[in-house]
Amino acid sequence: MAIFRHKHTLILTLLCVLLHFSQSVPESSIHELLKSKGLPAGLLPKEVESFTLYDTGLLEVFLRGPCLTKFDTMAFYESTIRANLTYGSLTGVEGFSQEELFLWLPVKDIIVDDPKSGLILFDIGLAHKQLSLSLFEDPPDCKSEDILNLKNRSRKEIGFHAQM
Repeated sequence: MAIFRHKHTLILTLLCVLLHFSQSVPESSIHELLKSKGLPAGLLPKEVESFTLYDTGLLEVFLRGPCLTKFDTMAFYESTIRANLTYGSLTGVEGFSQEELFLWLPVKDIIVDDPKSGLILFDIGLAHKQLSLSLFEDPPDCKSEDILNLKNRSRKEIGFHAQM
């Protein structure tokens, strides 16, 4: 009988450990997570299917597919977005770009230094862009139709042909 109890205790302990490590963030929405980290909920679209936040701070966000939305300019999300999440910032962003002067530029960092300022900083490589936090209050709808056509059209208008 003692062996039977020890096996159950061991199994329960292993299950608890597995559950703890498989879910590093309590079951909540990505938008709630962003707000808890001092970032606006509308940085990511409504179409987020799942996300994982690792102990290292790496955040992986999975969408239903690539999609487009608009803030001050057009924004493109790939199916997977990765960034290092710390309080008030997403750094080393991958999978998110914005259209600037008919070019699609990758967003590298997103920073809210002072929430009271009402501004959010986007590092798009060539420049830093300050936008109103109010643009990102609510998660946007993201459209997936004709994504490639829109991105390719922008390149062709200025003489760049899409490289496939």
